[in-house]
Amino acid sequence: MKDNSKRPSASQTSPEAEAARRQKDEERVLVVPTSLFRAIGSFQGFSAAAVAEANALFASDQLRFIRRGDAERDPQFKQLIPYALFTWTDETGEVWVFAYLRGKGQGEKRLVSKWSVGVGGHINDSDASTSDGDLFEAGTRREIDEEVVLDANVVAFRKVGLVNDDETEVGRVHLGVVCRVELDAPKLRSNEPDLLEARFRPVSELLREVREDPSRFESWTTLALLGLFDAPAGASAEN
Repeated sequence: MKDNSKRPSASQTSPEAEAARRQKDEERVLVVPTSLFRAIGSFQGFSAAAVAEANALFASDQLRFIRRGDAERDPQFKQLIPYALFTWTDETGEVWVFAYLRGKGQGEKRLVSKWSVGVGGHINDSDASTSDGDLFEAGTRREIDEEVVLDANVVAFRKVGLVNDDETEVGRVHLGVVCRVELDAPKLRSNEPDLLEARFRPVSELLREVREDPSRFESWTTLALLGLFDAPAGASAEN
């Protein structure tokens, strides 16, 4: 059954916005059966340990591309989403992370007006033709290039965990692969008008706000921040 209760009616959106929505619905995005994710070890929240299992997911012959409009409403599949956090450490040792407020033009309407620290999006079938054997990396690089302009050097780029949130409508049909991108300077600019108030912010400041009012943040941001920066070394923030 389709749930259109939160989707604006055609009369409430412009013809251009409606056409863009329809185009996104027709994209073919990479998914893995939810049953496979559960078989390798399901969890709720952020898990650093589970990132090792991501290779099994990407190597599975059960990976497929399906219509995005269908995937968004079918919890039998998890859409695999690169979720890149850009960090910089200042001379005092304070860690800063690139953060932004999601505007109305962002593709996922259920996340509008929430703070995010993740840059990324869906891996689609066009990435398969440019992957050189690594579909995830190709999709991640494309998404980063589309959303931000990088004016600093990358010190390190690594997968640091998986984030799964079956407690939200959005989370039930997505699985995030969290990548930490460490930079040598806080030089990163938004390449999209709907990444609002985009800037580097101290992790300590973001953690304080997450504890005070988590509803201001998308759930993946809350889980990733707490899992990476507010948990004992090597631990996972799992509920």
